[in-house]
Amino acid sequence: MFDVLVFVYENYWRGDECPELQQLGRKLSAHGFEPDEIQQALAWLDGLNFAARSTRDVADDPSFATSQSAGSLRVYSASEQDHLGAACLGFISFLESAGVLPPSLREIVVDRAMAVPGDPVALDDLKIIVLMVYWSMGQEPDALILDELCDDTRDRVAH
Repeated sequence: MFDVLVFVYENYWRGDECPELQQLGRKLSAHGFEPDEIQQALAWLDGLNFAARSTRDVADDPSFATSQSAGSLRVYSASEQDHLGAACLGFISFLESAGVLPPSLREIVVDRAMAVPGDPVALDDLKIIVLMVYWSMGQEPDALILDELCDDTRDRVAH
């Protein structure tokens, strides 16, 4: 499924430029992706589109307070902790502390990560999820964060 998501990200720079899911499915099939992968990715993207639309609708409603208190803390449920694992939770915390993942996007990232199979979610898969969340909102991450999301850290040498 993540190969399909990467293909979509690379070929449709912003979420609003992406064709409707049915047409996208045909294009993915024409590019040689397996039907199961396509179906999983389209279901996942449908959930992402719903979450992004909901977040935009809430942000446009002036009666809804979207700001988070400076002293607030996100507590992850046991199922979220098990499914995301320590590496993913640490990476989400890193993005939040860097100021590049606001609470509304964090919640979409957690929701979409919970929608993928496998325990725990691989860190590389979470990075793709983060990219897709930015993509769905029509935002481009900061250049340094984009480098962190796209860089293969396995070959890094610690100084």
